[in-house]
Amino acid sequence: MIKKETFHFLKDLAANNDRDWFQENKARYEEARQNVEDFSDEVLKEIKKIDPSIPSEFSGKKSMMRIYRDVRFSKNKLPYKNNFGIGISSSGKGGDTPGYYIQIQPGQSFIAGGYWMPEADHLKSIRQEIDYNTQDLLKIIETKEFTAHFGGLSQEDKLKTTPKGYDAEHEHIELLRLKSFTVSEKLKDSDLNSSKAIETIVESLKLINPLTVFLKQAIGNY
Repeated sequence: MIKKETFHFLKDLAANNDRDWFQENKARYEEARQNVEDFSDEVLKEIKKIDPSIPSEFSGKKSMMRIYRDVRFSKNKLPYKNNFGIGISSSGKGGDTPGYYIQIQPGQSFIAGGYWMPEADHLKSIRQEIDYNTQDLLKIIETKEFTAHFGGLSQEDKLKTTPKGYDAEHEHIELLRLKSFTVSEKLKDSDLNSSKAIETIVESLKLINPLTVFLKQAIGNY
């Protein structure tokens, strides 16, 4: 589980996001980071049973995103993120492949999965797969359990026009207009503080997995 102390650290970091405070509280950061790393190791044990494409050697430590922000091209010059991120895919925590993501942040935690902003060739292949095998995708994203958890695919990244090569009257043009193919589900702090936190996460990962398989098959990565 994620300890309450980890959330307390993140709350304090959000209120004191500067290098001096961070250095003074480095021990608290290390404890919180270790808690998230251990949590990720437990998640990985379960997701590897569901998704055999996750490398056996991939660890909780390798899955964790840096807490240090890259401020070079950002107007926001705060040096630290106020969350812990866990990225899981067949190519590691990042990479250009479908996968899973868990964000741990007081009041704003969530679990997500799919493929965010695929490169042009991958996007073309996914649209083609949707065009050819729409029913296979709908069988995944229209189940009662899937919609109860996620609602459906995110509509955030979407073309306003019609993608090249497709008819504006295509029956599933709204799916073809998507530029990302992701789902997400909010998590309460109490969900992650619970002894059943891993069980909660794994339940969602099991539902996301068929979507990642569909997307990996589309780009020839499965």
